[in-house]
Parts: sequence; structure tokens; C-alpha cells
Amino acid sequence: MNIRDLEYFVALAEYRHFRKAADACNVSQPTLSGQIRKLEDELGVMLLERTSRKVLFTQTGMMLVEQTKEILRNIQILKEMASRQGEDMSGPMHIGLIPTIAPYLLPHVITLLHETYPQLDLYLHEAQTTSIVSQLENGKLDCAIIAQVKETAPFMELPLFDEPMFLAVPVDNELANQKSIELASLKGHKFLMLEDGHCLREHAMGYCFQAGIDEDKQFKATSLETLRSMISAGRGITLFPELAAPNERVRDRICYIPCTNPVPVRSIALIYRPGSPLRSRYETIAKMIREHMPAVFKEKDKLIKSAS
Repeated sequence: MNIRDLEYFVALAEYRHFRKAADACNVSQPTLSGQIRKLEDELGVMLLERTSRKVLFTQTGMMLVEQTKEILRNIQILKEMASRQGEDMSGPMHIGLIPTIAPYLLPHVITLLHETYPQLDLYLHEAQTTSIVSQLENGKLDCAIIAQVKETAPFMELPLFDEPMFLAVPVDNELANQKSIELASLKGHKFLMLEDGHCLREHAMGYCFQAGIDEDKQFKATSLETLRSMISAGRGITLFPELAAPNERVRDRICYIPCTNPVPVRSIALIYRPGSPLRSRYETIAKMIREHMPAVFKEKDKLIKSAS
């Protein structure tokens, strides 16, 4: 038994598909399947049911998945402690970011990070929250920048900033004439939303539910840019995170309107595994982002107000 065998086992539990698990582990499907059989032989138990095309775990297999994840977490911590990476800002660092944050936050901070910590080798991985949580648990990521949701509760969280959300409407929509709008006044409207799996959907739906706003179930977007295109084409309205909004009130036939009563926001945080010896490194990066972002929002708000 070796560490790679355990990683194959956890990957199979995550993807429930031999080819996808093999691709994620950068090995062939026969290699992964053979190593799983080898693991079963060494443990003396059946981990999988092989009477179906689907990947089905036995009861023993399911019990061992969580234990294996814990073993891999401890191995990752052991590696980090042995390498003493946490003592300075150098060496490799794998950061996960969700798709509704990565393309809008990174332009503001990535150059600053590289210039401030030139010895830090950053590897950036974009994925939805569920995948990021799994990769953090398995040690594939060191930390992640996410919007706080219940799935991230098991990790240590370093707050970065609160990001307001604007109402985005077509420029010829009657709402476009308002300088600000009370969210409660939109009761009865239907909003375009991202598809399941995006935590922004969860945040937006929470505010919509409170205000009595319905979801337009005829369309679910795969990205913010798809939502933007639909609104520009006059096909609906939605809530848009401020960092993803332009520096003008109106651009590309979309009007971005500040919301009040309440102001919809999402809390952005850097998360990492409890017990990680790289804690001081994460705290340093979080502090830099936390101190830098107020100026970004201030400049953005100034430009939006001057254009209105």
C-alpha cells in the first residue's frame, strides 16, 4: 500500500467514475483499476461492487473513504511541516478560486502578490465550491478564496472583504431610470440565475427569497458572462457582484443599480485546513488583500457615481 493507492481510492469516491478519476490522477484507467484491486487485496476487503456499470462502494468501502481522506490530510500536513514552507513567503502554493471571483479579483491582486512576494510560486486553480472543498480536504490545494457558505465551515476562515451586489437590468428597462432601488420593491419580478453548484446562486437566492422575488426557471446560466449577455439582450434582470460590474453605471446596454433595504452582499474569505503549518503564510496574504481592496472599491464607486 502506498500514498498513490489511497489517492486513487479517494479520487474514485469523488468522481464515481473510473475514467474521470484516472484523468484527475493523471494515470490510465487500467492503472487506477488495478491499483484499487491491489488495495482491496492488501486490506482483505471488497471496496467496490463490480456487478454494475456504475461505481458502487460497499459499506466497508464507504467507511474507509473518510478515514483515507483523514490520512491524506495528515500526510499533507506532515509534508508541510517537514519542508518548513510556512516560515517564509517562498516556494509553491496552490490556491483555489471560484469562477465568480477568479476573473474579477485576480486583476486587482495578482501583480501585487508577485511583486511583493517574488519567491512565491503561485498555482491558481478555478473550480466551483464543491470541487474546491474536496481538493482542500485531499491536500491538492493549500488554500482557497471563496464566498462563505455552509460547506466551507469545517475550514479555518480569514475574512477578506464584503462584496455588494448590484441590480443589473437592460438599459431600456423601466428600472434603469432609478439611481438606487430597494430590493423589497422588486417583489414579483423574476431573476435570471446561475445554475446549481455556484455559491453566488445560493447568496442571490437567499436575498430574492426574503424579498419575494422569483427565479426565472426557463434559463440557468453557466457563468456570469452568460448572464451578462442575456441581460444585454433584454432577456431578464439579476444581481451582479460589484467586482464583476464595470466602472460605469451603463455599459453594453446594461444598467447596474445599487440596491438598498437590504444591501445584498457576499462575504469573501481565504480558507485553509485546520492545523496547517502554513497558517502564517495564509494570514500574510489575507492581510495584504484585506488592506488593498478598500481602495479598489472606493475607486470603483467613485467612477460609477461620476458616470451616473
